[in-house]
Amino acid sequence: MRIFFLWCVILSAVFANAQTKTLDYYIDAGMVSSPLLKDYANQVRLNHIDSARLAAAYKPQVNGVSTNSWAPVINGYGYDGVITNYGNFSELVAASQQLVGKANLQNQFNGIILQSDSVRALAKISIKDLQRSITSQYITAYGSWLQYQFNNEVYNLLSKEDTLLKKLTQSAVYRQTDYLTFLVTLQQQKLAVLQARNQYKNDYAGLNYVSGLFDTAFTPLEAPAIDLYEMMDAGNTVFYEKYRVDSLLLKNADAQIDFNYKPKVSLYADGGYVSSFTYQAYKNFGTSIGVNLSVPIYDGKQRKMQHTKVAIAEQTRQGYRDFFKTQYSQQIAQLTQQLNATQELINETTGQLKYVESLIDANGKLLTTGDVHIADYIIAINNYLNAKNIIRQNTINKLQIITQINYWIKQ
Repeated sequence: MRIFFLWCVILSAVFANAQTKTLDYYIDAGMVSSPLLKDYANQVRLNHIDSARLAAAYKPQVNGVSTNSWAPVINGYGYDGVITNYGNFSELVAASQQLVGKANLQNQFNGIILQSDSVRALAKISIKDLQRSITSQYITAYGSWLQYQFNNEVYNLLSKEDTLLKKLTQSAVYRQTDYLTFLVTLQQQKLAVLQARNQYKNDYAGLNYVSGLFDTAFTPLEAPAIDLYEMMDAGNTVFYEKYRVDSLLLKNADAQIDFNYKPKVSLYADGGYVSSFTYQAYKNFGTSIGVNLSVPIYDGKQRKMQHTKVAIAEQTRQGYRDFFKTQYSQQIAQLTQQLNATQELINETTGQLKYVESLIDANGKLLTTGDVHIADYIIAINNYLNAKNIIRQNTINKLQIITQINYWIKQ
């Protein structure tokens, strides 16, 4: 029973390793392993801490303060005792409370929230960049996998014909030179299979590289499920969200300039022991309270300069935003045009392929009776290879174009 169970485990593992891997598998792996996305997540966590620190900064602050000095006068030499009291010993517990308006405090909280929103917007764009990169490499690797499969199928087909032609040549139905011509084509196809296999292994390694995986196995890939998403206005895309958040950040910074120029009030209180030990030192325990007030009067027009800097930054933001809108429309129009042209070429080549396949079938039947020239059969095979390669390459191009369009429009 234990041996049977062990074999079940081994077979399950072998079956799991032999399974094809999907595009979602690599995208998920890339998302998990990306250090940039982890960095953005940590930046949001740090902003949460900054928000908590800001709240704590406006709560009462309590400190222990110890100031101790001794200024001796020896033989009439020393600091003026009127100034130094010959010594100062202070052991206090001091508390302070800075008073701030609710609007000012809320504006600072909003600034931290907007910083987190800005990081999230950048993270969304980075996710799209990562998805596009992995998807593009997956499509490339999948195209190499299709090429390898196709070349292998053609090689198997020619290998079967090789057995037949060898017998017909031995029976003098075909000349030896005709058979050698076919044999050269067979060997070339064998090399094409090896080349396609190596190409797939390289592209597959590249896919694992961009996904943050380590895998050297020769694993097949499933056809990527990539659909074209519905077109949307530039203002509804992830890319536009960054410009919207940047606008709010600038408004927040502009408002904070005015808050920084409002009067600042803070309360303080302390209690403890302060003495110079010159008279009744044991009575020098006490306390004090006070209010600090700071009112800005003139700073050389720095306030206006700061508002001007924010206004210039807003103009820069608007310039980038407008350029993005133009770039977005141009990219979508160009990619859509390429997609239509590619699909048209696929349809045209697919129609021609039917005739090529019919010709190969007919030549294959005539081959058994010796009623077709080997050269004609090889030409038909090459035409078939060329047509299939055109369809494969343009199918891969079509998927790449759809990936590019979805990059711009997918939320």
